[in-house]
Amino acid sequence: MSSGGGPRHGTIVDRRPSGGGLSGALGTYVVRDDEDERYYGFDYRQIVTEGFRTIRTGERVRFHVSAESPDRAKFVIRLDQPDPAEYYR
Repeated sequence: MSSGGGPRHGTIVDRRPSGGGLSGALGTYVVRDDEDERYYGFDYRQIVTEGFRTIRTGERVRFHVSAESPDRAKFVIRLDQPDPAEYYR
């Protein structure tokens, strides 16, 4: 069971297109908690960044569990920022 509102660490394990949003391209990301191995979903609006709001499968993140929806992550922060040259290949 999650320890509440404190920060958690996890790995992005999946991205699922959901067909939502204005362009129909809004997707749901899935993060697996490193500690309890539970899965939490979130969308790009929960990614805290100064650049692109995107995350790739396999990236490590820090996040909080939503008090309103215990199966949802919020305030997702990428821990491994990609090298811009690699990103645009």
